Amino acid sequence: MALAGIAGATAVVAAPAVLTAAGFTSAGVAAGSLAAATQSAVYGGYVASGSAFALAQSAGAAGIGAKGAAVIFTTVGGTTLYAKED
Repeated sequence: MALAGIAGATAVVAAPAVLTAAGFTSAGVAAGSLAAATQSAVYGGYVASGSAFALAQSAGAAGIGAKGAAVIFTTVGGTTLYAKED
């Protein structure tokens, strides 16, 4: 159980750096980044509101926020707990 908490907390702390490294920045999608390549290849000129890409860009621009932190923590922590049971 402690491992799940540690994994969840680590993911929350790492999320902003991971988003930035992928190219989701406060100024928008960084040119030449993984995010730019994904936007071009998958979404073209249109990114649907509420899509995973839109949520990642919002989190990259404004931060993950409390709800985002809770989702990341429970998803990673729960997955870790589930995987450890096997």
